Amino acid sequence: MKVIHLISGGDTGGAKTHVHSLLSSLTGRIDDVMMVCFTDGPFVAEARSLGIRTEVLSGKNLPRTLHRMEKIIKQEGFELIHCHGARGNMMGALLAHRVKLPTVSTVHSDYRLDYLGRPISRLTYGVINTIALRMMDYRIGVSDAMVDLLISRGFDPEKLFAIYNGLDFTPRESSMSRMDFFRSVGLQAEEDSVVVGIAARLNPVKDIATLIRGFAKAYTDFPKLRLLIAGNGEELERLQALCKELSVSDVVCFAGWVSDTDAFYRSIDINTLTSISETFPYVLTEGARASLPTVSSRVGGVPYLIDHGACGFLFPVGDADALATYLLRLAQDPALRTKLGDALYQKAKHAFSLEATIATQLKIYETILSRKQREEILICGAYGKGNAGDDAILLAILSELRALDPEFSFHVLSRNPKETRLTYRVNALYTFNFPKIIHRMRRSKLYINGGGSLMQDITSFRSLWFYLWTLRAAKRSDCRVLMYGCGIGPIHSARNRQLAARTMDRYVDAITLRDPHSLQELQDMHVTSPDMILSADPTVTLPAASPEIVDSLFLNHKLDPKGAYIAFIVRPWSGFDEKAEAFAAAAEYAYGKHGLTPIFFPIEPRLDINAARKITTHLSCPHYVFPDCCTAEQTIGFLSRMRAVISMRLHGLIFAAGQGVPLVGVVYDPKVSSFLSYIAQNLYVDLQDLTPKQLQAHIDTAITRGSDRAFLTERVNLLREVESNNLETAAKLLELSTPS
Repeated sequence: MKVIHLISGGDTGGAKTHVHSLLSSLTGRIDDVMMVCFTDGPFVAEARSLGIRTEVLSGKNLPRTLHRMEKIIKQEGFELIHCHGARGNMMGALLAHRVKLPTVSTVHSDYRLDYLGRPISRLTYGVINTIALRMMDYRIGVSDAMVDLLISRGFDPEKLFAIYNGLDFTPRESSMSRMDFFRSVGLQAEEDSVVVGIAARLNPVKDIATLIRGFAKAYTDFPKLRLLIAGNGEELERLQALCKELSVSDVVCFAGWVSDTDAFYRSIDINTLTSISETFPYVLTEGARASLPTVSSRVGGVPYLIDHGACGFLFPVGDADALATYLLRLAQDPALRTKLGDALYQKAKHAFSLEATIATQLKIYETILSRKQREEILICGAYGKGNAGDDAILLAILSELRALDPEFSFHVLSRNPKETRLTYRVNALYTFNFPKIIHRMRRSKLYINGGGSLMQDITSFRSLWFYLWTLRAAKRSDCRVLMYGCGIGPIHSARNRQLAARTMDRYVDAITLRDPHSLQELQDMHVTSPDMILSADPTVTLPAASPEIVDSLFLNHKLDPKGAYIAFIVRPWSGFDEKAEAFAAAAEYAYGKHGLTPIFFPIEPRLDINAARKITTHLSCPHYVFPDCCTAEQTIGFLSRMRAVISMRLHGLIFAAGQGVPLVGVVYDPKVSSFLSYIAQNLYVDLQDLTPKQLQAHIDTAITRGSDRAFLTERVNLLREVESNNLETAAKLLELSTPS
């Protein structure tokens, strides 16, 4: 593998550190790595000192420079052009058609903000960079947040990769003591001072003004606070004036450029970042390496490192009041500083080390160089409608198929294509864009009718007709057609039953079914032609989020992660309003007898929250209504902390069952009782028959069972085993073998 890197040579900050650490680590690990710079200077000198093979092609003769690069690439047999920054991207875009090599650009920052405050540079270099980025074959975002930003701006999600600025976590010693360092930079501090620090350029993107305002508010209540700002920039005079205005000039030190960053991070007590835009800044991992508690604006890739309340604090961009609150909490509580700093160190060392970055970069290169024509798969379902259960089905299907072959190319029909593109990093088109649907079908090898209860007419005849049309259109477009882990029914209309049976018989190759009731329904409809295999709902395979993320989820909603809770998951349905008081009585009972605080959790917030409010109007005990939807992994992790889950929603039961949580089902649709019977759980009651006494008795039994979750876990593990039939059937239609 031979890779040539193109970069201007005048880079500083995180981009410089990323490129230098990356290339010095790649040297010797691949056949050849070379860096071409277009400006000589400290960047080049440092690269050469690190052993990076570096060539400088300076001068303003663009054709001559391109010719020299073309000659180098062809003579030395480079296989991939890796670009960084505006000038590197421009050169790579111009070279690509000459040398016929794949090009990739690492996007180190938001290219629309790179020249903030410099309008002429924005109109020249900024525009050139924007065009060149569009001409790249692939792009690497320095954090998942940067990848999301690029997707939101229309870049192909299947040609994007994420990488993080890794750091060498080898223990490092400071060259001087804490007090000696403070004296060397001019900070007036005592041994018992609590020093807040930031290392950043003094320009508008870093928003140091918010830090100063937040610090000034916290200093009023804690006079031992000090602020140390390490960095140079055009905003120095304005920021100094702000300090004077807020009467904190004597306790704020502008240290200028600090070369001994180890001494800086080993000396301060609280690390901060206040940027309005970031990818994944080194200042946070450098602070983490020093086990520093960190307060940062919630921006870019920062939340991927800092779980709010668990290993640091996050505040909204520009919110000086929130920043002041967190600074004050940390200043007043040394034990909290130690706890959060240690947690951040452990997470960063595990997930954001230099070795992890290098491994990711090598995998990206291998993927680009090995990528050939990709099989296309079109997936249709009730996606993009704000239902966590339906969207979890999509996540599970994509996860399974990507495990089968990571090079599959997906398109998903969604009611909210933009959101689906961002969430699942797939191409998506609007559910009812019929010309584009037909176009994608003609290019796809497999069409998947994806999970859930799509074959039913209880909510709408039109939705059933639409899904039946897609089955017919896909087969006529020469796709192989699979209904994946689906539920069947109820279909009440005799005409609809006949139409559905005829369509599935003629146009579907295979159907995997999530429960025995659905298989029986197909048999009753006399469907015989497709292969029909009993499986399970794909979402039983989804994992829970990490404990740290779940803790952060609780803390974000001001809930104790170690509290005792019972979850209620309800939805509006015919007859629900009359039963609201019965649910309320059960919630009061759970709190009074078992000490469990009721939490009302939505699967489809636009519907479920209003239903929950109808219950809570009757409550006097403490309770909480979760205000929004979470990711599937977060939802599963959240429900795993419950002592019991009472749910009308099927996927609320599935998510909780997968974690061994005791269940009580309230049946509004046969799919609920069918699932509970499938896992040998008898704690359910029909909505129309629900009474407070019944629900209370079921809660007692569920709590008793909660002391031994082994039986429920065993049944769900059996479900996970039979769920593999979904993927095995897909692999068979794609003529592939399933992974072992």
